[in-house]
Amino acid sequence: MARSKFQSNEGAIKKVAEQRVAKMAADLTRELNALTAEYEGRPLDEVKAAVQQVWARQTGGGTITDPELTQFAEQIAAGGRVSVELA
Repeated sequence: MARSKFQSNEGAIKKVAEQRVAKMAADLTRELNALTAEYEGRPLDEVKAAVQQVWARQTGGGTITDPELTQFAEQIAAGGRVSVELA
């Protein structure tokens, strides 16, 4: 029977994971800021629903905490920009 030896490079795995998280944060930021054109001045509940939809789509069904959701929605409704930073 053939024997295989697997070696993992934790540094490379960590780098790839960090790059993926950075890309996800950038994609979320871009898509959330795109909501401003449509949702500026709209009721907060409508903006929150739109933010949740974008968040779930970009994170593969992930959720956002209510304080963060409210903060993003308020900023978008006010015509501002948001920045997503994932840890």
